[in-house]
Amino acid sequence: MNFKKTVNKLHLWLGLSSGLVVFIVAVTGCIYAFQAEIKDLTYSFLHVEPEDKAVLPPSEISKIAEEAYPEGHLHALLYPNKEKSVQAIFFSYGEGNDHYQIAYINPYSGEVLKLKEEYADFFRIVLDGHFYLWLPPEIGQPVVASFTLIFLFMVISGLILWWPKKKKNLNQSLKIKWSARWRRKNYDLHQVLGFYVMTFALVFAITGLVWGFIWFRDGLYFMASGGDQFVEYYNPLSDSTQTYQGEIPALDAVWMKMNAEYPDAEYIEVHPPEFEGSALAANANPDASTYWKSDYRYFDQNTLEELPVDHFYNRFEEATIAQKIMRMNYDVHVGAIAGLPGKILAFFLSAIIASLPVTGFLIWWGRRNKAKKEPAAQRKSKMVLTEV
Repeated sequence: MNFKKTVNKLHLWLGLSSGLVVFIVAVTGCIYAFQAEIKDLTYSFLHVEPEDKAVLPPSEISKIAEEAYPEGHLHALLYPNKEKSVQAIFFSYGEGNDHYQIAYINPYSGEVLKLKEEYADFFRIVLDGHFYLWLPPEIGQPVVASFTLIFLFMVISGLILWWPKKKKNLNQSLKIKWSARWRRKNYDLHQVLGFYVMTFALVFAITGLVWGFIWFRDGLYFMASGGDQFVEYYNPLSDSTQTYQGEIPALDAVWMKMNAEYPDAEYIEVHPPEFEGSALAANANPDASTYWKSDYRYFDQNTLEELPVDHFYNRFEEATIAQKIMRMNYDVHVGAIAGLPGKILAFFLSAIIASLPVTGFLIWWGRRNKAKKEPAAQRKSKMVLTEV
């Protein structure tokens, strides 16, 4: 068996084993592509009428939110533009207290517009399918990651199988013969479309594997940085020997500082201390449609002194090239890095990728049935010859 036949066998059987998972991941990715735009159009509680007065500071918003959801752990307060509601994000994972709720609050009046269970949101359900196949995360995550690794091989092996033996056949390999019978059209849809989406499929697979396997993420970072080790996220510790002496709440002081330093930010988010001795975290994003250009900053909750970090959730201007690559991973994966055209492209590419397991299965099924029919035809011809 020569090399190409071996690759063909591997491509076939790995494709049959991973096809359903690839289909689900691609379809859910396709649906999720415009989740932000759809929410903005359909969720009325995201919007408020702007008023000619100051918005309520984090200390007041947090009190309102905690009254609305007293059993929750307040993770962050997100302030978008003046025409949007403030989001009080309650989030906790582990220790039997998993919850993810968002209280949408009018920043002028303090009215709670909506207390929303995010785990029940349609797009969150879609995302759970994309990440975990709707299985428990500890099971679904490694399953999706493993099949993504197989998909990466499928893309490379597909290129090997597509590669024409002779240059004169190249033009034929780049076009779908629409006038042919359905089996030939199906074959072309699989082979030709597979070739055209190959580069983007590799990008989807690689960016997905960054979340899927720690060893893959660390290896990619090691290569991008020229040998540095990836540093996990951590929240720096505050000075426990001092107590806060400010006249306004520390969280408000950090929020005011961020507003003064980032007047053009499309949203500012502040985080109360995650635990007793941790810092106050804040971030400002100049472009709400992406995440990678955000400035992440940390302040001692007792002195308000800024604390440095060496992970990639730092100031954008201080981030290394490797850290910026890590920051860009999500925005590249969903196409947002190229704005709305990038999301549109990601939508259609995901739809094409979802079609590949279907057309591949039909190719296998057609050949399988053809192989079964041939012996019967041969027996019939032999009977005719015998009678003659």
